[in-house]
Amino acid sequence: MKANFLDNYNFFCGVPDSQLKPLCNYLMNTYGISENHIIAANEGNCTALAAGYYMATGKVPVVYLQNSGIGNIINPVASLLNDKVYAVPCIFVVGWRGEPGVHDEPQHIFQGEVTIKLLEDMDIRTFVITKETTEDELAAKMAEFEKILAEGKSVAFVVKKGALEYDGKVKYENDCDVTREEIINHIVDATGEDIVVSTTGKASRELFEIREARGQSHKYDFLTVGSMGHASSIALGIALRKKKTKVWCIDGDGAALMHMGAMAVIGANAPKNMVHIVINNGAHETVGGMPTVAAKCDLVKIAEGCGYPAAARAASLSELDSLLAKAKESDCLTFIEVESAIGAREDLGRPTVTARENIKNFMEYLETLE
Repeated sequence: MKANFLDNYNFFCGVPDSQLKPLCNYLMNTYGISENHIIAANEGNCTALAAGYYMATGKVPVVYLQNSGIGNIINPVASLLNDKVYAVPCIFVVGWRGEPGVHDEPQHIFQGEVTIKLLEDMDIRTFVITKETTEDELAAKMAEFEKILAEGKSVAFVVKKGALEYDGKVKYENDCDVTREEIINHIVDATGEDIVVSTTGKASRELFEIREARGQSHKYDFLTVGSMGHASSIALGIALRKKKTKVWCIDGDGAALMHMGAMAVIGANAPKNMVHIVINNGAHETVGGMPTVAAKCDLVKIAEGCGYPAAARAASLSELDSLLAKAKESDCLTFIEVESAIGAREDLGRPTVTARENIKNFMEYLETLE
């Protein structure tokens, strides 16, 4: 199915998904980042933006997301869009990770099982797009959906793996030449036997492989394989209970943006034993490389405004090493932003331990600490 099947609509807002990469690339080539196409911080943010667009134009908006983001749309769908409230119509395009019967990563399994049910429970009519879906079938469904949209209801196209295609290419890059894996290597040099909580995506995969290459235990690390945007809150929960242990959070710019309110809570609690590191490449790299707005944000000033007593930016590995050494010895909550290139090794693997094994080993190690 061609990725331009929504050509008749002209406002798109979303959070990128690898399953929807053909659509994402099509939108970038067609609209770029503009008033017609916005990449938002999280899926609820997208839904509210879409509602504003509808109010201003009377036209139906399109929101795209991975099914892992359905949880973020539940509140605005149920209390804003629903026809028992404001009756704001919206088309959702949902990448179906963890589709039953298709092998996927553990964080997608349950979400995949309940995807259709969650949408239907929110009174969103669904249609599944597969490799076999024809243009005629889609046209017939669009005609049916337009009647539903006219009633102030929302609909969703749930996209199976490989169902969309697009020939156009988009190259995502920035001016930095320091890779995220190099940065994480330097962080591991500094952390020793301290606790490390790493964010969703390639950062956790790289941390796992670095430990493997060094012959080090994985017991020090909690790999947040799902729950994008919540690694820093997990780290805070640990730091507040293990006050004599240094707790490091390896975060990403997309994840930090997704639930930025967490930084205000961290700053308000200000655990003296926590270091929050955001590796900023200005991209949703794990799902394809589409840009985030973090390249236009001053995350250090945001951290300072949220109450972090120490906050700084590293533009090189030598600057990073200096900041890591200072954070290691400091007795206050510390924020470090470090610039990174977009990209990862093509042969980057995935953790060879299960999520249950990870948390068991990690908690057993935590029991030994104060």
